[in-house]
Amino acid sequence: MNVLLYLARTLFWFAMLSFAASAKEAEQSFPIKEIAPGIFAHEGAIALTSQANEGAIANIGFIVGDDAVAVIDTGGSVREGREFAAAIRRVTNKPIRYVINTHVHPDHLFGNAAFDSPDVTFVGHANLPRALAARGAFYLSSFRRMLGDELIQEVRIIPPTLTVADETTLDLGNRQLVLKAWPPAHTDCDLTVLDNKTGTLFSGDLVFLHHVPIVDGSVLGFLRLADALAAIPARQVVPGHGPLAADWPQALEAERTYLAGLVKDLRGMIKAGEGLGTAAKEAGQSERAKWQLFDDYNPRNATAGFAELEWE
Repeated sequence: MNVLLYLARTLFWFAMLSFAASAKEAEQSFPIKEIAPGIFAHEGAIALTSQANEGAIANIGFIVGDDAVAVIDTGGSVREGREFAAAIRRVTNKPIRYVINTHVHPDHLFGNAAFDSPDVTFVGHANLPRALAARGAFYLSSFRRMLGDELIQEVRIIPPTLTVADETTLDLGNRQLVLKAWPPAHTDCDLTVLDNKTGTLFSGDLVFLHHVPIVDGSVLGFLRLADALAAIPARQVVPGHGPLAADWPQALEAERTYLAGLVKDLRGMIKAGEGLGTAAKEAGQSERAKWQLFDDYNPRNATAGFAELEWE
């Protein structure tokens, strides 16, 4: 064989192997899992937002129809959003028609700018524009300390142009998504997404697994919502945080137990005349061993719950 031809072929195959290795490395650096036909999700770390994890602490996903794609949450930084967008393009070239934000928290929507284009409609709860207007500047300031200047400077607060006050359906082509707006619970702008075709529910932070639930709306509302959520005709759920594709509605039980226990403890302490400081330290402690990040969030939950319950 001609030496030059041999060298050319050798270099070609080295290049192909290098490309395959790079593609595999890229895939592993932002793994996505197909949890049902046409339903993909990325599992965020159970951790506090930091520069090291680039805010990638929430579960995010996308749904592919015959005609278009819907993205459910975009991650905690624009850098994560871009990695997510690249992962979507490894799966499909169909146009991204919708970006659905399940609620106001930065770990779910700071990646929005990576998807911003004239062809994309941002979707959210009817309360989300007001919540973003009220909190956006504060989030950008406070998360600068966590993410650092380089990551935060790319973030833009993008409100939805399509809002949901009760329930609406989006059609991706032979695939209908039912979007449901909920009363105050985790926040006052929680939205769920149900794929009718596979019975897959994207719950946002109305469902937590392993990561202790966070109350930023109403602890009583959060607890009351459990029965209504359980009635959703889903087969599996992608929680806002925790392992992907848990059985439904069994995935609700640990959260329900935690919230019920917290409310019971707080009511008892209020009745006994205990103060907020005691409640923040002691309420909910029987659940401590069952949840990650408990010491970071349970005192906040107890504080918010105390303020709500003392005026019952």
